[in-house]
Amino acid sequence: MSSSEKQFIPLNIAILTVSDTRVEADDISGKALVKSLENSGHKLFAKAIVTDNIYQIRASVSNWIANDEVNVIISTGGTGVTGRDGTPEAVEPLLDKTLSGFGEVFRMLSYQEIKTSTIQSRAIAGVANATYIFCLPGSSSACRTAWDSLISEQLDFTTKPCNLVQLMPRLREK
Repeated sequence: MSSSEKQFIPLNIAILTVSDTRVEADDISGKALVKSLENSGHKLFAKAIVTDNIYQIRASVSNWIANDEVNVIISTGGTGVTGRDGTPEAVEPLLDKTLSGFGEVFRMLSYQEIKTSTIQSRAIAGVANATYIFCLPGSSSACRTAWDSLISEQLDFTTKPCNLVQLMPRLREK
């Protein structure tokens, strides 16, 4: 292999399911994300389920972003518009930078699958304390779309012309 060829770098990823009704046994979206990240060669750092409560969501995410071993956090659930949906409100105050393009492209891709229902999604992404965070809808279909069409490539150091992994050493620059 030449020195210009990139090799895959496995990342430590934490999965957070936000739901008032799911438990580990029926957490389809969380399990799908775990399977996807492991099939891609990444490592599951931790997995948790919390209720739709902005303070519980924020506490879980805060604990993980404070841990230097966690590279990525992916949440599923709580991105809709009902009174209990509060994942964006919980996570946005923690972000140092937002990745606005993630939500825009995710909704564009979702439109191809669910048409105008995609406007109900408030999926977001950003960086906090050098940790990438992706907040996805709770449906397993939405999680597959986000992982397969966006996240997996951006968390793959071999993706050209650029990817989020190659930026990781520079995330703490001041």
